[in-house]
Amino acid sequence: MVRKRIRDPEVLPEAPAQDADNDSGSDDDVDMVNVEFEWFNFKPDIDFHGVKSLIRQLLDVDSQLFDVSVLADLVLSQPTVGSTVKVDGEETDPYAFLTVLNLREHKDKKPIKDLTEYIISKAKSDPTLNQIADLLSSSAEVGLILAERLINVPGEIAPPMYSMLIDEIEAAVEDKEPYEFTHYLILSKTYHEIASALDQEDAPKSKKSKANRGSKEVFYFHAEDEVLMKHSLASGSYDYTKDEGEGMADSKRAFSEMGVKPQGSMLLIEAAKFEGAVKAISQYLSPPQ
Repeated sequence: MVRKRIRDPEVLPEAPAQDADNDSGSDDDVDMVNVEFEWFNFKPDIDFHGVKSLIRQLLDVDSQLFDVSVLADLVLSQPTVGSTVKVDGEETDPYAFLTVLNLREHKDKKPIKDLTEYIISKAKSDPTLNQIADLLSSSAEVGLILAERLINVPGEIAPPMYSMLIDEIEAAVEDKEPYEFTHYLILSKTYHEIASALDQEDAPKSKKSKANRGSKEVFYFHAEDEVLMKHSLASGSYDYTKDEGEGMADSKRAFSEMGVKPQGSMLLIEAAKFEGAVKAISQYLSPPQ
């Protein structure tokens, strides 16, 4: 298993090489790219812009509701809890990150206060998520997990990041730091299929109304979320507050053109079941030896 030193941000691990594409069995059909991913602790002077960009991507259009810069600063203020993943060395921007924030410990800080209020409002909008709203309004110790990666980064990086997080939390608790949680809340993203904007332009009217209904089957941007969901106490998706047209990037318009509608999602896992959930991720996503 990939490891980095837990409490020493200066000592970094050697990371194994990963294939960016799986071999389909034909050299003619697939170009193999050998990529060496490296796991690092957070470095505020290096990682601010990269982490900020990934947080904005995670929160999607609703990132406009928050001070993402301050939230990134808070993430980077915990250098020994959480990880970044890079390809070209420590001085480059991260391709992925994962961390956990104590919602009670930081409850008076504006980005966490705003984010907690947002999560509660979204949880109240769906009966399957009401338990999350109740929990966040109680005295429970909830760790908010934020994790995101660039769209072309393989899911195989997730198991080491989650396994490292467990080790880092254990070390932090031993050091009397506030990471002893009763629950973990994972903020993530899902999507479902809708009518493609491109197809709609040419479709007959009789077919447009049927296509507009789309599909309500849920798909996951992060493959590990499908595993975590099976271990969750509560989980579900929600619509974003901001309209997709408000400040939407060209890449977001491409989703609509392809018939994909992103949504926010949240998963609540009891702390006692978290390690088992992470092991299940490893079994599901770890590359073959």
